[in-house]
Amino acid sequence: MTLQHRYDFVLVFDVRDGNPNGDPDAGNLPRLDAESGHGLVTDVSLKRKVRNFVGLTKAGTPRFDIYVKEKAILNQIHEKAYVAIGAEEDLKEDKKRKGKGDTVDTAKQWMCANFYDVRTFGAVMSTGINCGQVRGPVQLTFARSVDPIIAQEHSITRMAVATEAEAEKQQGDNRTMGRKHTVPYGVYVAHGFVSSFLARQTGFDDDDLELLWQALEHMFEHDRSAARGEMATRGLYVFEHASELGNAHAHDLFDRIIIKREEGVDAPRNFSDYTVSINETDFPNDVKLIKRV
Repeated sequence: MTLQHRYDFVLVFDVRDGNPNGDPDAGNLPRLDAESGHGLVTDVSLKRKVRNFVGLTKAGTPRFDIYVKEKAILNQIHEKAYVAIGAEEDLKEDKKRKGKGDTVDTAKQWMCANFYDVRTFGAVMSTGINCGQVRGPVQLTFARSVDPIIAQEHSITRMAVATEAEAEKQQGDNRTMGRKHTVPYGVYVAHGFVSSFLARQTGFDDDDLELLWQALEHMFEHDRSAARGEMATRGLYVFEHASELGNAHAHDLFDRIIIKREEGVDAPRNFSDYTVSINETDFPNDVKLIKRV
């Protein structure tokens, strides 16, 4: 069933002794706001985890393939779309052409119908073989830590080297030194939006929405690595509007989720060092708050 409501949501997650989102332009240090010191996790990083969860749980299921995935060659996927809609002749003429309107629209619809992340987050599919552009109904902001973070740097040792030349230089000691960056602890908050109007254009339906909530709840459980330490979703607060246009401003709803550090805690290291409260004063009658986690 197509969506009949607007949704806004707040995602709360934490990290302990890990790097939630390294910055390749800063030696893979945890991303942060250089002015305030608050930690950041990009929307792209969060979407990646949603894609990975869907790819893991829905592997081989029609309609739930993933467009942007590791080692994918996007123009090959576009070519597959043209073949599926019976537009092979267009491919034979010129694989780099811009594409005719009807063919592009049909290919775009096929991509939305077959790839979960296209109909959810949208995609630019006009490179090379043209499948058009899709504006997704689900959008996420950067996640920002509640308090400023401290990025710690650790020296690590590997008891092996990669080449014989390195071994000769070390006279058989065979050690490789490296660096690892972690955040001791941080609670992060991201905001999200779901538009029923855009969902209607891409075919994003109630089942897709439920899968999105499941992914946001459980994505960190299936994304473990030595670099990320312990990460967990600590709260998913969904505001369901009675109408498609919405019955309250998103920022007014987001401000109702209040996360504060407990008194006397100078260096938080657990989620219990924070309290989460909800301001329900003058709560809009036409907005329903659903706590998923």
